[in-house]
Parts: sequence; C-alpha cells; structure tokens
Amino acid sequence: LQAVTLLDGPFRAARERNTRYLLELDPDRLLHNFRVNAGLEPKAPVYGGWESQDPWNEIRCHGHTLGHWLSAGAQLYASTGDEQVRQRLDYIVSELKACQDAGGTGLVCAFPDGAQQLENAVRSERFVGVPWYTMHKVCAGLRDAYQYAGNATARTVLLGLSEWALRTTAPLTDEQFQRMLAREHGGMNEVLADVHALTGDARFLTLAQRFSHRALLDPLVAGTDPLDGLHANTQIPKVVGFHRLYQLTGDPQYLRAAHFFWHTIVPARSFVTGGHGDLEHFFPVREFPQRLQSAKTMETCCTYNMLRLTRMLFAGEPSPEYADYYELALLNGILASQDPDTGWNTYFQPTRPGYLKLYHTPVDSFWCCTGSGLENHAKYADSIYFEGDDALYVNLFIASEVQWRAKGITLRQTTSFPESEATRLAITAEQPVRTTLHVRVPGWAEGAALTVNGRPWQGTVAPRSFVALEREWRSGDVVELTLPMRLRTAPLPGDPARVAFVYGPVVLAGRLGRAGLFPGADILRNERTTGDILNVPVTVPTLAGTAESVRAHVRKEPDAPLSFRTDGIGRPQDVALIPYYRLHHERYNIYWQLSDQA
Repeated sequence: LQAVTLLDGPFRAARERNTRYLLELDPDRLLHNFRVNAGLEPKAPVYGGWESQDPWNEIRCHGHTLGHWLSAGAQLYASTGDEQVRQRLDYIVSELKACQDAGGTGLVCAFPDGAQQLENAVRSERFVGVPWYTMHKVCAGLRDAYQYAGNATARTVLLGLSEWALRTTAPLTDEQFQRMLAREHGGMNEVLADVHALTGDARFLTLAQRFSHRALLDPLVAGTDPLDGLHANTQIPKVVGFHRLYQLTGDPQYLRAAHFFWHTIVPARSFVTGGHGDLEHFFPVREFPQRLQSAKTMETCCTYNMLRLTRMLFAGEPSPEYADYYELALLNGILASQDPDTGWNTYFQPTRPGYLKLYHTPVDSFWCCTGSGLENHAKYADSIYFEGDDALYVNLFIASEVQWRAKGITLRQTTSFPESEATRLAITAEQPVRTTLHVRVPGWAEGAALTVNGRPWQGTVAPRSFVALEREWRSGDVVELTLPMRLRTAPLPGDPARVAFVYGPVVLAGRLGRAGLFPGADILRNERTTGDILNVPVTVPTLAGTAESVRAHVRKEPDAPLSFRTDGIGRPQDVALIPYYRLHHERYNIYWQLSDQA
C-alpha cells in the first residue's frame, strides 16, 4: 500500500468518501463498552444498533466496528499518509492499552457481559452471539495498526490478547475445541498465524491450527463440497486462515482446501457480480432460480472475504483466472456497495427483480458489512500490482502509480477504464534495467492489442493470460494496452432462460425507476427487515428472444459512457441499462427472463 498511489478516478473518489465517514465516527463512542468492561469511566455514550444493547443486536458483536476501523485506518494511512487518520488510530490504540492495563488479564472486549460469553464458549456451555468472531476483528485491527501504520503499542495489545486466548483455551481437549468452533469465529486461525509470524512463537501457530475447523477442512481436503445450507461468511474466513497456515507451514492439506473451496464457489455458486448466497447462507446450485427472488442475496462481507482469499491464492499462483475474478468482484461487488452521496455501505445486494440497494444509517446500523465496508474502500491500492521474482505484474486497470523500489522504477498507469478500453503504462527508471513486466489480458478481452513505444508487440496477446514483456526498460518507455469490450450474456446458474448483460467486466443493471421511494427510503437500520419494506409493485420487463438474439438488440447510447438500451425486445417496454456499480437510489434488475415472443 505504501508503494502505490491512486490517481483520480472512481476508486480514489470512493476512498475519499470512505475517509470522510471514517473520521465522522467518534472514537470515544466506539470505545464506550471497552472502557466499561475495564472498569474505566466511558468518555461518550455508546453508538446504537450492533454496538449497543439494541433489541435488534441479537448476535452480540459489540466492538467489531472498532476492529474494522483500526484495519481501515491503518490501510488508509499506509496509502495516503493522512495524519488525521494516523492520530485517530494512535488514540484508539492507546485507549485499548489503557483498558488492557486496567483489566489486568490481557483481554480487552466490548461485550455487555464482559468475558462471560467467551468463557461460556470455552467451557462448551451455551453462549450468546459470536464472541470469537468479534475478537478476530479486534485482533486483526491491532495487527493492521502495527503492520501498516507502525504502531508498536498495537503489537503489545495484540500479544496480550493472544496470550489470553492461549491460556483460556489451553484446558480444552481437541474434541471440545472443535465443538466450540461450530459457532462463527471469524478468521481466528489466520490472525493467530499472523501473531506467530510476528513473534516466531510456535505456541501461536499451534493455537491457529487448533482454531481450524475440521468440519470444513476435512471435506475440502477430500474434494467434497459440504457447503449447502452453511452460513457463508462463517466459512470463507476459515479458508483464508487455511491458506495462511499453508503459507507458514507448507502443509499441502491447507492449500488443497483453499484451492478446492475457491474453485467450488467462483464458477458454480456465484451470481454474475461475483457475489453469492441468500439469507447469508450457501444453497444448492439448483435453487438459483428461486433464490433470485430474494432481497437478501449477495452479502457484501462475503465478497470482501472472497477477495482476500483470491489475493492470497494469486500470490502463490499468479493465475489470470484469479485476477479476472478479482476485477469482476471489485467492480461489481465492492465499488457497487458504497452510497456515492454518503460513503455508507450495503449489507445485501438484492437480486430480487425491481428491488434496490439499502445502505446503513450513520450511527445505528453497525452491521458486519458496515465494518468490512470501511476496509473495502480503504485498500483500493491493494492488488493492482504484484512484485514477483525479478518481475512486476500489472493486474488491474486502475489509474495509479507504483514505486518498484527494488528496481528503481516508477510505473504510472493512466486510464479511465472501464469507461475507456485502454490503459497507458509509462516508465521512469533511475537507470536502464532489464526485467519483466507481466501485463494482464482479461478473459473477456478478445482482440486485445499491446504496443511498446508505439510498436506492436510481436508476441501473443491472448485473453486470460499475462503478456511477459522482458526487455531493458528506460525512462520514457510506454506500454499501451487496448482492451476491446463487448456485450455478452451470462445465464443464471441452473436457468438458461434468465440472463444478465455484461460489457467487458461490467455487469449492467436495468433502471426501473423510483416508484414508492422517498428521500432516505434506502437507508436501513435493521438488516433483518431487508425485503419487508419498499415493496410497491414494479413492472419488470421480460425480453423477447434467446440469449444470442437479445444481445443483438441492445444498443449503446452514443453520448453516455457504458449506457445501453434494449431496442424492441422489452415486454411491455424497453429498458435502459447502466453499470451496476453506478446504480444507486433506484430500483433495478440484473437477470432478465427470456420469452419466445416474436
């Protein structure tokens, strides 16, 4: 993150909106319950919703927002050097240290009954909520505050928390431990593996392995899909942890599990945007047609975690397949999740025809996706570029500049992609240097062309590949990549008579107006009411023709980038189509029912 600078464009604008919201949050309100549990006087009243004793907060994950805030703040500081963010982060960490010192056990938490539910979980007694899930967010935030922002106190607090977890779980047999893991526990295996990497202490690696849930790991290792009916965002962080354990141990079972999981989710269990699930759960693939009617599909947290897993897999195996999915989900799942007026975020992204995106409120709906959303829009500089063995990979087409310090090279990427079909890579080198630049050609880019200093590259420029440009690079060298974007249809899994339109990597949504809406109607406090409100009847056109024929009757609007309209195939009327990531505060449709009407 420190090496990459975002330039003007939609991703930088989204990050700036996110930063404003991050700084609008009062740290003392987020710290309220931490101080209460430590026996300290709170400095401000607690926030509402999931941070309070709100009757809707059934899962009791008080404090998770603060953990996400630390991760987001640390990544923002690494990307931008924003001193206001850094000062706020340092203050929060110092307050957590004060709470840890006052408590005397190493534990810092914000649960209304202190450590009770964690202790119940460890004793395999009935417990309320998802205490380990929440502790993972706090631990991960402290890890990131140390790693990205250099806050040494955060490392101290994290080690104290990790020691507490080690002592508290030590009496458990393996059977008891695995029984405890039946409840959502976030990525505890990942963050404890990271603590081992920070300290070299093997005890934390052993604990990370104990936090690896065999009920998921074993079938994935065996190549069996166990996911039907499972809570989606419980499983994905476990798999992120499996891959982290592979990185640290080399144990192939962890890699097999992560690889099989990804290749199970992405091709078969995902909607066209890269999101998945309904009511937060995986469902049988044959149920896609009936699940399409739900207003609670595509939980944003799940896309956040799938991108984290994808990034890790790519780092070990730089496959263009991983990069293609990352691009798809980043554009159509993450960029699409932020309200451009406020910086607030979605929980679900409904596939229900004629429904709309609903965003969180500023101070009451601190959902899981509110927290991960803070991170989503803080780290857009992440995964545009990768450094390999004597090579630089250009993965994403986002206006940015990267300092490749190992080679003394600065690469500046100028593009308005996806609103244009090209990107320009300009090199500045301290001195001539021979190395390889790997430029991604997406799977959707048939007919892509690449030039170096204005001359066509003589090698193969094939879709879903990296073009390896090995040469001596000098200041003034320029690589230009043209990426033709074409319209295609993507069938709904299990139902070829329903299709979505995709232009290049951009999912198009149909604009269905604002019937029944009013100012603020799409701001939601209680995510459990998603789908129960704003249900006035809306006419959703069907399209006359086949998947092949309807594509020929979608026209590009001449004066509006990435805007289209069906031409003569809509029943009862044609419909305008725009990028899903640009569609906000109105009703929409993604998958279209095809009919055989002439």
